[in-house]
Amino acid sequence: MRVSSVLRDTPFSVLDRSRVREGEDAPRALRDTVALAREAEAMGFHRFWVAEHHGVPGVAGSAPTVLAAAVAAATSRIRVGTGGVMLPNHQPLVVAEQFGVLESLFPGRIDMGLGRSVGFTDDVRRALGRGKDAAGAFGEQLTELLGWFTGDRAAHPRVRAWPAEGLRPAPFLLATGSGADLAAQLGLPLVIGGIRGEDAMLRAVDRYRAAFRPSAWADAPHVVLSGTVAVAPSAAEARRMLIPEAWSTAYSRTHGVFPPLAPAEAIEAMTMTAAERGRFDAALAGQVHGAPSEVAAALSSLLGRSGADEFLVTTSTYDRRRLIDSYRLLAGVLSLPPAEGPVHPGPAAG
Repeated sequence: MRVSSVLRDTPFSVLDRSRVREGEDAPRALRDTVALAREAEAMGFHRFWVAEHHGVPGVAGSAPTVLAAAVAAATSRIRVGTGGVMLPNHQPLVVAEQFGVLESLFPGRIDMGLGRSVGFTDDVRRALGRGKDAAGAFGEQLTELLGWFTGDRAAHPRVRAWPAEGLRPAPFLLATGSGADLAAQLGLPLVIGGIRGEDAMLRAVDRYRAAFRPSAWADAPHVVLSGTVAVAPSAAEARRMLIPEAWSTAYSRTHGVFPPLAPAEAIEAMTMTAAERGRFDAALAGQVHGAPSEVAAALSSLLGRSGADEFLVTTSTYDRRRLIDSYRLLAGVLSLPPAEGPVHPGPAAG
């Protein structure tokens, strides 16, 4: 299969959310994340990121900087980071110190992906000491966080962040709502989901590129497109991989609890309510999946329309073997360089 130039020239990365499987526990999910990172590095993927969720039975990744440290220690060349740390849940100084430690231990390999989401439920938000309005101060928090690295300590002039000050973990802003505009204003690389709601994504990316201001962090706009990609020998097998995550999403939207991943065959045997079926079908729609040639065509088209600089894959499924096989087939679709190749430097700094 011939690889298009856009696929060959676009770095692809992995975001793993440490999903828990039915009948297993959260520690197993975390160990699986570290093991997957080693696999991703061997396959030639560019970055490996972990996520932040609190009080969610189906997701074990609650401490992304801690998990990123474990991933970085278990790998040697792949860039490691967060997708992302939810800044409204934390004090910017503490986040700066954590990434300062990571960058000190693993220099040149750390990505600081940042988001603005707060806890999933009222109870979780209360436990975190944050209300629904906590995200409203995200812009100020983000500016303060970046200042701890550059030495701009306007908010706390008598305090210095050690070992963060002077270090440069690569920041990325995860776009939700006005996130693309804030990324442009602060001169940060942008991570944006775009397989679903593509028209809205393209408009946001256009605004971001038009309004981008060069900064100490990036001298030009840099867009990372994110989404689910499932590859299997046939389109039917690839679609079946998506069923466990689609059901977990549908259940969370109708019951308020994000459950562990269940086997596809158990979900197919269920009798869903009308609300569950509607959410389930919606969760299955708009994903990139299929045989290798179908996925190659879909990704080439999507990257061509968006002009994205990178792609971040966020696939989850119950069967670990099928998940790893999917990433291996995707690496083949992309003709990824061998793992012993040079580390990609990421966005150019100003």
